[in-house]
Amino acid sequence: MLMEADLPDDVEALRALVLEQVRELDTLKVFQADVERLKAIIEALQRHRFGRRSEQFDPDQFELALEEVETALAEAEHARDKASRTPAERPRKSNRGSLPAHLERIEQVVDVEDKACPCCGGALHQIGEDVAERLDVVPTTFRVLVTRRPRYGCRSCESAIVQAPAPARIVEGGIPTEALIAQVLVAKYADHLPLYRQAQIYARQGIQLDRSTLADWVGRAAWYLRPLRDHILERLRRSERLFADETTAPVLDPGRGRTKTGQLWAYARDDRPWGGDDPPMVAYVYAADRKGERAEAHLGDFAGILQVDGYGGYAALARRRQQISLAFCWAHVRRKFYELADNSPVATEVLRRVALLYAIEDEARGLSAEQRRAVRHDRSRIIVDDLRQYLEARIRQVSAKSKLGEAIRYALTRWDGLSRFLEDGRIDLDSNTVERSIRPLALNRKNALFAGSDEGGDNWAVIATLIENCKLSGINPHIWLTDTLNSLANGHPANGVAELMPWTTVG
Repeated sequence: MLMEADLPDDVEALRALVLEQVRELDTLKVFQADVERLKAIIEALQRHRFGRRSEQFDPDQFELALEEVETALAEAEHARDKASRTPAERPRKSNRGSLPAHLERIEQVVDVEDKACPCCGGALHQIGEDVAERLDVVPTTFRVLVTRRPRYGCRSCESAIVQAPAPARIVEGGIPTEALIAQVLVAKYADHLPLYRQAQIYARQGIQLDRSTLADWVGRAAWYLRPLRDHILERLRRSERLFADETTAPVLDPGRGRTKTGQLWAYARDDRPWGGDDPPMVAYVYAADRKGERAEAHLGDFAGILQVDGYGGYAALARRRQQISLAFCWAHVRRKFYELADNSPVATEVLRRVALLYAIEDEARGLSAEQRRAVRHDRSRIIVDDLRQYLEARIRQVSAKSKLGEAIRYALTRWDGLSRFLEDGRIDLDSNTVERSIRPLALNRKNALFAGSDEGGDNWAVIATLIENCKLSGINPHIWLTDTLNSLANGHPANGVAELMPWTTVG
């Protein structure tokens, strides 16, 4: 900011100074306009993401869009601040003090060169210091573990040679440690980096590894890890309530020179909303198609409540297996009416009533199963009963072939399953638990495009199962996979895989 003492006495110099200030002000106005425009875009994206019709949009596309706009906003704000001679209006966002304590600290001291007092020349002494922490990174560092096994012989008995046995490895005779194999698995199935991209990353550091070599490591690891996935699936079969869902898994079909559509089936359990004691878990199983018999084979002798979307294969399964009761998903019902809300007062009214159910569920979350049942009996039942009467009245007034007629019919034909949550506090209002578990599969599908074979789809299911269970248990999948692969390579007994489960390491 200019002070009076800074103003020149010469008229021409003063004129030049004023013109410079005007130019700077015009520049600032341009930068400020850019900042405001980008902020408006971000606000619009946020409204789409969290607003009433958010389910029509892919959340991953929104994340990407927000990243790009927020990057542009940061650039515009920096340009504005650099062009301005006044301090920024608000401090930049920071997270000082939140850097994890376990990270290595590398200290550097920025000190004065001359420790003599600039006034009197006396010796300076330290009276304090300013400390700033910044997050640094060392790019992925490869190292070579050299294993030496001395051989010993006896001078008296030359035929005796003694040597420690070679450590067990997942890839016998190969170069990767179990930690490196775990890194490849996490990068592929958690961070969604296909193997050919990983090979490119390694090549930048002079490590030449063919994609086929990485694929060999993944296949060997999947062989060791498959019993763990099967154990998780068996644990899920013994549950009283499960979520089930499926998603497409494009698979290369060499005979036809194109891809075919396989399926990844997901079975999940999460009893935390009502305080259940069993750990949350999920298992994925690959199948070549979407036939209802697949779910029957996967579930084995499961008996209990199966919470699902409206896919007819589950209804057929429940008819064949009387020990299975279906609970349907209100989110799928709501989604069908969302598509019509702009032009249909009936759809808008249905959405309003469903929103009341979700508001009650938000209040009941965390209560015991019996408490949740009581809340629903007192407050949700009347909403559900009235909604059914409303839909039955409207179905007679609309065309059976219209989108609204289809949405109403979808709900009414599944009403028993939609109402089942009223009588059982363990049942959730929707199947979003398993849909959240499906999302990582969809992300991997977008990046990898397709699996190379049915066997590749099965390996995908095995490793994705274990990584997702690490996430559910709140543990680092790389650390867990490294320890687990080491245990398996060293002959961990097949009947002891329960000891290796991710949730056993929590706490």
